[in-house]
Amino acid sequence: MFYGATPLIFERAKILRVSLTDAEKVLWKILSNNKFMGLRFRTQHPINRFIVDFYCHPIKLVIEIDGGVHYIPENHEYDINREHELEKWDILVVRFSNEMVLGDMKKVTKKLIDVCIERKALFKVPFRGFRGL
Repeated sequence: MFYGATPLIFERAKILRVSLTDAEKVLWKILSNNKFMGLRFRTQHPINRFIVDFYCHPIKLVIEIDGGVHYIPENHEYDINREHELEKWDILVVRFSNEMVLGDMKKVTKKLIDVCIERKALFKVPFRGFRGL
C-alpha cells in the first residue's frame, strides 16, 4: 500500500494532512469515513517517494487536486513523470483542478463514480452504496 515509502515521506505526509487546500477539504468531506461507494480513501498518502492527495488502495486509485503551480511547465512535466511511475503499480491517477472541485462538484462526483465503478469491477471489489452524499 505504501510501495516502499520512507519514514521521511511519512513525516512530510503527516505535515501536509494538517494543511489541506480548500479544494482538498471539500473533496475530503465526500471521501472520508468510507462514505464514497463504501471505499476507504486516505488523504496525503505516501506511495514510494511521492505523496498523493487521495488514495484508495483496493481499487488502486489516486485523486490529485491541481492548483496553479501544477500548470507551470516544469511542474506539469514532473506530474506526468510521476503518473508514469505510479502506473507501474497499476495505480490510476485522476486529476481535477481546484476550480472544478470548488465550482462543479457534481461533475467531479460523476467522474469519480464512473471511475470507481470501473476500478471496482477491474479489481473485483464488492459494490457498497453511498452514505452521506
